[in-house]
Amino acid sequence: MNTEILNEVKRKKSPLNGFSIEDIGDDHLYSGLETPMKTDAFLLSDTEKKERIASLFEEIMDVMGLDLTDDSLKGTPNRVAKMYIDEIFSGLNPKNKPKVALFDNKYQYNQMLVEKNISFYSNCEHHFVPIIGTAHVAYISSGKVIGLSKLNRIVQYYAKRPQVQERLTNQIAEELKGILETEDVAVIIDAKHLCVSSRGIKDETSATVTSYYGGKFNTTPKIAELQNYLKL
Repeated sequence: MNTEILNEVKRKKSPLNGFSIEDIGDDHLYSGLETPMKTDAFLLSDTEKKERIASLFEEIMDVMGLDLTDDSLKGTPNRVAKMYIDEIFSGLNPKNKPKVALFDNKYQYNQMLVEKNISFYSNCEHHFVPIIGTAHVAYISSGKVIGLSKLNRIVQYYAKRPQVQERLTNQIAEELKGILETEDVAVIIDAKHLCVSSRGIKDETSATVTSYYGGKFNTTPKIAELQNYLKL
């Protein structure tokens, strides 16, 4: 979707195909590869952000009618602020991007390498509730290889931000292509969205699968080979 059109819809000045932002409701809007960020997103330090989030979340709790003098609740605003900045949304800050070292492919292994069942937790950017899933990542070396744990860290880095599953899939793929200097990358994500299972339609059994097949992976034989490894 064109970003300008999306912004118009958000401002409620221009309907999209006859529908307003209220009509679109729970439908996912995927505005581009990059996570939407303000240009001044990092003017505040992490400490300042946590202080402001704690204050604002305290106000939300107060509006909801919760008693913030209760021993169980009075520390919640600070806990939420710390969780947002240091944990579940830490992938928004580029300083937390994993440092990756490449190694020569001395074994001359020229078939696909598959790291499967990488578990991750993310959050839906439309309702800020969890996305719980598994990522499968594969690549064919162009002369360099990456440490296996770094594949997990790349998945976690992009998952730890408000997300759309389609964007998450492509962000992981593009990052690996850039690091490994190859188009021969595949990413498959199978995830459960709590915005579907815990609210709205409340469907507890459905899951969402997205995929990216680049270079040599974008052929029927390679897709079949990869899916056989994954038993999909």
